[in-house]
Amino acid sequence: MTLRCLPILLLALLAVPALAQAQPVPGFRLTKQLKIDINGSTYHLEGQVEMEQGSQKFFADVVDYDSTTRLMVATGNVVYTSPETRIAADRLEFNLDTKVGTFQNATGSTYLGEKVDKSFFGTQEPDALFYGEVIQKVGPKRYRITRGGFTSCVQPTPRWELVSSTATVELESYAVLTNTVLKVKGVPMFYLPVLYYPIQSDDRSTGFLLPTYGASVVRGQSISNAFFWAINRSQDATFYHDWFTKRGQGAGAEYRYVAGPSSQGNFTTYYLNEKQATYDTTAGSVTTPAQRNYEVRANVAQVLPAGLRARGNVDYFSSVVTRATFNQNPYDWSSRTRSVRGNIGGTWGRQSASMTYDTTELFYSDTASSLQGGTPRLSYAFAQTRIGQTPLYYSLNAEYVNIARLDREESNNTEVDQGLTRFDVSPTLRVPFNRWPFLTFNSSVSYHTTRYSESYVKDANNRDVQADQPLSRSYWDLRTDIVGPKFTKVWDTPDNGYAEKYKHTIEPTFTVQRLTAFDSYDRIVKLEGYDFTYGGTNRISYGLTNRFTAKRRAGASTARNRDFLTLSLTQSYYSDPRASLYDFGAFPLNFFGREPSNFSPIALAATFSPSEQSSVSTRLDWDDRAGEFQSIRVNGSYGLREWLTVTGGWSQRNIAIFFDRPADKFINTSTTFRTRGNRVGGTYAFYYDLGRSTMMDQRIVGYYNAQCCGVVFEYQQFNYPQFSSFAVPQDRRFNIGVTLAGLGTFSNFLGAFGGNTGQSSGGFGGRSY
Repeated sequence: MTLRCLPILLLALLAVPALAQAQPVPGFRLTKQLKIDINGSTYHLEGQVEMEQGSQKFFADVVDYDSTTRLMVATGNVVYTSPETRIAADRLEFNLDTKVGTFQNATGSTYLGEKVDKSFFGTQEPDALFYGEVIQKVGPKRYRITRGGFTSCVQPTPRWELVSSTATVELESYAVLTNTVLKVKGVPMFYLPVLYYPIQSDDRSTGFLLPTYGASVVRGQSISNAFFWAINRSQDATFYHDWFTKRGQGAGAEYRYVAGPSSQGNFTTYYLNEKQATYDTTAGSVTTPAQRNYEVRANVAQVLPAGLRARGNVDYFSSVVTRATFNQNPYDWSSRTRSVRGNIGGTWGRQSASMTYDTTELFYSDTASSLQGGTPRLSYAFAQTRIGQTPLYYSLNAEYVNIARLDREESNNTEVDQGLTRFDVSPTLRVPFNRWPFLTFNSSVSYHTTRYSESYVKDANNRDVQADQPLSRSYWDLRTDIVGPKFTKVWDTPDNGYAEKYKHTIEPTFTVQRLTAFDSYDRIVKLEGYDFTYGGTNRISYGLTNRFTAKRRAGASTARNRDFLTLSLTQSYYSDPRASLYDFGAFPLNFFGREPSNFSPIALAATFSPSEQSSVSTRLDWDDRAGEFQSIRVNGSYGLREWLTVTGGWSQRNIAIFFDRPADKFINTSTTFRTRGNRVGGTYAFYYDLGRSTMMDQRIVGYYNAQCCGVVFEYQQFNYPQFSSFAVPQDRRFNIGVTLAGLGTFSNFLGAFGGNTGQSSGGFGGRSY
């Protein structure tokens, strides 16, 4: 009897879970549960409940579900998963029809894809974590968080987080947080009333960059903000705002586009609304007035139909003093020229034509300037063409230009306009001889005829004045260039550690030129270098170049054949000493007060470049009459693998026209280092005026990149030029920025962190823009 009852009992026990599995919940696939109670349309499940509906999964200890209202209430170790996110909570109320729900005391995570450069944040995957007292799923991929936080640093203890009162997260798009505090390792860093954080899977995301903080003597405390707009794959824009406690605020924008391999453009504008400010100096109290200034920069290249190509460049500012006062970039604060240039041209076979509009204004002080350019400049060229089977080649160049020249002095409201038009035609006949590899001749004959719309005439007091009286100039240019004979010596060095072969080449050069005489040289209004051409003279240029070439061993990091040392020595002889003053192409400083001479300064140029990472170059101009160097320039760079780069330069020039002015002597250097993985790095750079014993500018930039976050700081000390319009003689500036995974800091329009406009440190997806 007992043995016959045992199989019956076993079947009864096995039937209990089978009955539970046989009663499914409509719309769900149950993967695991222990107990289920059904009361009409309501289902009560207890145990290790696992329920699936499409791509959604629900896990809980207890689940109550109404198949009529399609409302689910889950409690106890609740977990909700979808392809994009995972949320754990104490309680969940979820509507299966609307697919919206509310999570209590919940934490969630989402995957951001590969949009962040992992090397910038170590090896940590840049997923996003969020948590809150209440998390509401209000759309297919939208969540609203109340009294919670957000971070893209997925670690047991995140290095940073954004804590906010409310936040809206749109998966694979963005997160908007209000009343936000940034905490780094639990320490509050700064407060943001609103923050737009991108979490797109693309590598370019629209959103706000983290603000940067700064302080300086001139500007006071400052906060810089930027918003990046990824318009599409070939266009983007960045909007800037700077707030200064002492000097007001500024706003700007940058637009970039790429339309093709040779068609791209960059447009930047900045507007500065300065308020009145007062500074205490050793000379007393100084007050700067309220004023408004702006800058516009653009660089465009565009391919057009019919073989045409257009280019444009704008670097324009309304105040040279404001630019030097606020800009931190060495190029910007030292630049005293503003320019507008545009060109359209094309080439068709051997013919080419172009039209150019360009103006450049140089400021000698904050009130005096000189504007010069071509408005417009039309040019035509016919490339050299062989005449039949003869060794002769002919070419033609023509130019028409409306030369603009305007000297201004705002202090007394004076303007001197020397503008005129010039038309020039110059056909050329050339005879090359290059049959011998060690000796070449290139002879040419050109005829130049020029027509000026205005010239100098004598007034009643016998003074030269510019008048509307045309003037023509014609002359012949006969020229022969000789290179060689070359002498070469080769050494085999199989045991040498640097190269297996060395070659030494000695290359002499000669140029003989004759410019025929023309009348009325003193009547020509000389505005451009071509107008200074001095006729009736012979010029002989001679030089010697020594070139040392190394044939590197196979596997060398540089090119196999490398010119590692080049030395050249050149000088010119003029039959008329006055012609030495106008040879600007070879000796640009001749104009500055040098006495006429039959000989030009001796120019020595040397370049030593043993590798791609190391090089030194110099140019020395020795004036034998003065017994001193007219100019000296030395520049060098050294790189040690990827972690150290050093660049520097020294320059000196003596301008004879300024007898009471010391020689210009400057030295500049920049040292940059970075550790492996770019975790720690920095730059120290300075610009020192040796002639006046003044440190013009020195800057220290440093950064530290940890997993998920980083920090960058900058300190700069800058001495202003000796203009009376600068309120203080020196400015000291400090900037700091924070970088988070997927969200970078940036260099503002004024060049913080040593960058140019729009350079980011990290940016969205590690992108610089």
